[in-house]
Amino acid sequence: MKNILVPVEDHHSIASVLRTAQLAGERFGSRIEGIPLGPDFQIAMDYGIAVTINNHDFRRDMEDQARRIFETFAAGLKLSSSSADPALDFAWNANGLVTDIQIGSYGRIFDLVVVGRPGPDVHDARHSTLEAALFDSGRPILIAPPVATDFLGNIIAVSWNASSETARTLSMAMPFLKTAQKIVIISVSGAMVTGPSAELLATTLERQGLPVDLKIVDDTSSNAGRTILSQATKIGADLLIKGGYTQSRLRQMIFGGATSQILAEATIPVFMAH
Repeated sequence: MKNILVPVEDHHSIASVLRTAQLAGERFGSRIEGIPLGPDFQIAMDYGIAVTINNHDFRRDMEDQARRIFETFAAGLKLSSSSADPALDFAWNANGLVTDIQIGSYGRIFDLVVVGRPGPDVHDARHSTLEAALFDSGRPILIAPPVATDFLGNIIAVSWNASSETARTLSMAMPFLKTAQKIVIISVSGAMVTGPSAELLATTLERQGLPVDLKIVDDTSSNAGRTILSQATKIGADLLIKGGYTQSRLRQMIFGGATSQILAEATIPVFMAH
């Protein structure tokens, strides 16, 4: 996790996004690159403001605002003792404002992309940013909650449903797993697909010397996401590892699903891949 990308724009949770990136960067001695993110062009077309967004002065103002947010945060760390790892480095990408689609493409050369938890308000982080990073980068994402946490990766909750998406996510999350003090595998009976059991996963992780506990929840309700979040809270987890969208996005939009519930309600950082 030496290279971390952070799309920067002025939304409600940007302070938490930067703090979450900092915590990850301190854990691995990373280079954190900020990049200015502009509005999604299709959304702009829908609202009839595409001409404004294409205006040079407007775009420059958005770039300058994003850079101030990023550099103010980085400067604050340098003036305090909160940055525990001297190898932590902040760098600004000055190549201009990018779109969500470009974040998905550029993120392919990074180890991790840190984004905000989406919300319904116009000033919340956007779903389109998260989905571009998740589906188009081929890399894992770290989703920051609306309010930053004090720790990241000491106690990790792993949501195991036996899916290939979760298996890939676990593989990408191994740097976090190897530095954790405690790992708890949470398996919700009503949310499993055909595949290896949570007990088998625990055995394979234990062979790698990882400190693993197991929590199997007998719950066949439709609220698997809330059950996972509740169990993560009970164990004091400061990071949740979850495969993204085992069901299709369309099905989750219509019927709901664990990923959708977690994206709507998580109060701790979520490490996710697809």
